[in-house]
Amino acid sequence: MAKIKGALIGCGFFAVNQMHGWQDIANVEIVAICDRDPERLRIVGDQFGVARRYQSAEAMFADGGFDFVDIATTVGSHRALVELAASHKVPAICQKPFAPTLEDAKAMVAVADGAGIPLMIHENFRWQTPILAVKAVLDRGTIGTPFWGRVSFRSGFDVFSGQPYLAKGKRFIVEDLGIHSLDIARFLFGDAHRMTARTARINPDIAGEDVATMLLGHDNGITSIVDVSYASKLPEEPFPQTFVEIDGSTGTLRLGKDYKLTVHGPEGTTESLVAPKLLPWASRPWHNIQESVALIQKHWVERLAARQEPDTSGRDNLKTFALVEAAYLSAERGETVSLVDLLG
Repeated sequence: MAKIKGALIGCGFFAVNQMHGWQDIANVEIVAICDRDPERLRIVGDQFGVARRYQSAEAMFADGGFDFVDIATTVGSHRALVELAASHKVPAICQKPFAPTLEDAKAMVAVADGAGIPLMIHENFRWQTPILAVKAVLDRGTIGTPFWGRVSFRSGFDVFSGQPYLAKGKRFIVEDLGIHSLDIARFLFGDAHRMTARTARINPDIAGEDVATMLLGHDNGITSIVDVSYASKLPEEPFPQTFVEIDGSTGTLRLGKDYKLTVHGPEGTTESLVAPKLLPWASRPWHNIQESVALIQKHWVERLAARQEPDTSGRDNLKTFALVEAAYLSAERGETVSLVDLLG
């Protein structure tokens, strides 16, 4: 396969994981990087041996010479950068959250469609090995037809030390973490049409909410609960593990602590470990997320080569983004919100 050349915009905290992931794919080379901070640009450029370094995205695109761009910046810059990529007809990956508003996200999908370029959202939680293992059990029909599910992420981990900007936004956990959990719910249970949510701010030193509980009504009749917390002081810190519970017509599934998967069905009960690989550049406890970064990037390269739409395309992610918006609306109004009204 011919070498695929990429460019990265944003050299911050999480982008280092993405650079490692690209480095692991034999036929991919990141040939240019961009960041407004010259020191971050120097550190990432030196670490990964990238000679072309830019403080201006416009200048980088003007020079060209790459087949796709990985946008790993914060949400406020996403629309302008996707539009810039579209103007140069360069396929783009965009970090989540997709955009500041649903209208911005819709506009970004439209501009990518108009330019004829693929647009993928870096929504990597569904690519975690344990989540893929859960999906495989459902696809095999081991527990029959699911009718209830729960996706839970509860932690007291200090995420603010590495990403201090998270403490400053009026929106926090639903937009930053809940979006992943909601996407997992869509991945496992299908699209949803109704949302009821409650949020709370427990940590007085942050601006946004750090606890959220969401009740989803899915199109196929499944009811799911998605609960997220960064205020849960547990005896053993489970970060960054997602727990899953599913009840089906002929059995049950539980994904618990330390990646233990318990499946009960007509033929009995099985227990297995579905732990992620510890990649050479990864570190515990982040290795679960780090492996999923590598897996979603591999998916992007495969779909790009095959000229097929990625699973977490911009168009698909509109449905996850709408759930985030619905959660905030529901919590603000104290009522159930219809997704039909948001997506149109």
